[in-house]
Amino acid sequence: MRPFTYERASSPRDAAARVARTPGAKFIAGGTNLLDLMKIQVETPAHLIDVNGLGFDRIEPTADGGLRIGALVRNTDLAADMRVRRDYGLLGRALVAGASGQLRNKATTAGNLLQRTRCPYFYDTDQPCNKRQPGSGCAAIGGYNRPLGVIGVSDACIATHPSDMAIAMRALDATVETVKADGGTRAIPIADLHTLPGSTPHIETSLEKGELITAVTLPKPIGGTHIYHKVRDRASYAFALVSIGAVIQKDGSGRVAVGGIAPKPWRVEAAEADMPRGAAAVAERLLAGARPTQENAFKLTLVERTLGAVIAQARG
Repeated sequence: MRPFTYERASSPRDAAARVARTPGAKFIAGGTNLLDLMKIQVETPAHLIDVNGLGFDRIEPTADGGLRIGALVRNTDLAADMRVRRDYGLLGRALVAGASGQLRNKATTAGNLLQRTRCPYFYDTDQPCNKRQPGSGCAAIGGYNRPLGVIGVSDACIATHPSDMAIAMRALDATVETVKADGGTRAIPIADLHTLPGSTPHIETSLEKGELITAVTLPKPIGGTHIYHKVRDRASYAFALVSIGAVIQKDGSGRVAVGGIAPKPWRVEAAEADMPRGAAAVAERLLAGARPTQENAFKLTLVERTLGAVIAQARG
């Protein structure tokens, strides 16, 4: 790990301004992803600004019947909250499916959304990776890419986004609240938070330099059957090959977001109109334009079959 300096933020605006004006500065909260990457020098921040003391650790009702989740709420606390368990079961199930109990005790809501890919070439500093070093190439294309992306990918990057929680947030139409370096605030629909790689895979979100996530807001509950189904190579502490986050109503309509296949939580609202027709119809539109490799083409079938299992489970 390279040397770095450290300070605690005194206010959200101060934290955002300091990161914006300090070369090589980053926020740190739980640190469950950042510190791992610092140890292998994938991340080399010169300065860390600790935001744990800013008070974003509460879960509160909103005026319209939704829920506002502070950016520093730990994953364990969020999954255990009775309002989440009662009204947003998809979110609770997705959280429990991620990482381990020890990591969930430390990991934060904002950090979970912003965690970086687990592509093996991103983690190997001896290999070219456009996400880690822009312009160096993508070793995953033509390399070992079984767990990597099949849709939303580009000629520069086929990495996937690793978060389980983000899949649930996407299906639930969450909004991400932020504060910028000038003190201004934004409300970003979660659909617009993560970006596709294109020719700039190192740009992973729409956040500006220094922009700090302060909360994630869920709209009022939508009812229905909430299911999170995660398919992985081992039963625990593994990232998804394919995951399905779904909310399915009694009439067969519903929402579906997919993990493990794209650089961001993958949801195609137009495909959801086909939910009453079954998994094959939904998958056809959901995966239109897919670009699988020879090693990961099985994911296309796996999405359809996993969605079929989810629909069958919802129907009882």
